[in-house]
Amino acid sequence: MTAAVFVDRDGVINEPVWDERTGSFESPYRPAAVTLVAGAAGGLRTLREAGLRLVLVSNQPSAAKGQTTLEALTAVHERVVAELRSAGVELDGAYYCFHHPDFTGPCRCRKPEPGLLLDAAAELDLDLAASWMVGDADTDVQAAHAAGAKAVLVEHPRTAHRRRGAAAPEHTARDLAAAASWIRA
Repeated sequence: MTAAVFVDRDGVINEPVWDERTGSFESPYRPAAVTLVAGAAGGLRTLREAGLRLVLVSNQPSAAKGQTTLEALTAVHERVVAELRSAGVELDGAYYCFHHPDFTGPCRCRKPEPGLLLDAAAELDLDLAASWMVGDADTDVQAAHAAGAKAVLVEHPRTAHRRRGAAAPEHTARDLAAAASWIRA
C-alpha cells in the first residue's frame, strides 16, 4: 500500500469559470475554458517527487442538472489531463461523481461522502491513513476525514462560496503549490 494525495479539480487544479446561471464561479463546461491554476502543476510534481500517488476526485453534477452533457464533461476532463501532461504531470487515477441529490437521489460517491476516495484506495492499493486530500470546499475535507485521510483546504478566492467553516482541515493553504510544500514538509 502506498500513500496518495487526492486532489479536487475545479479551484485546485484548474481555474473555475463564471457561470451566469448560478451567479458564481463553477466548473468549466467547455474544454476551451480550461486553464490550470498558477502553480498547480508544480505542486503536483512536488507531491510526485515526494513519492505520493496523485488521484483526482471531483463532484461534477452539471449533467445531472441538465446544464451540460456527460460528453462535454469528458472533454473537459481530457483537456485537464492534457494540460497536466504537457506540464509534466501524470495522474494515477481520476474518479468523478456525476450525481446530484436533487436530480438523481443520494449516492455514496458525492463528496462529502467518502465513496470516491474509498473506490480509488481499493483499486489503486492506497493507504488512506497515510494519504491526504487537497480541496477547496468543506465537502472535500469532510470526505477525507470520513475516509480516514487528512486534509488541506485550499482557499481559492473564486470558490469561497464552497467554504462555510463546516470542516476542520489539518492545514489551510492559498493554492495547490503551497499545500504540496506543506504536505511534503
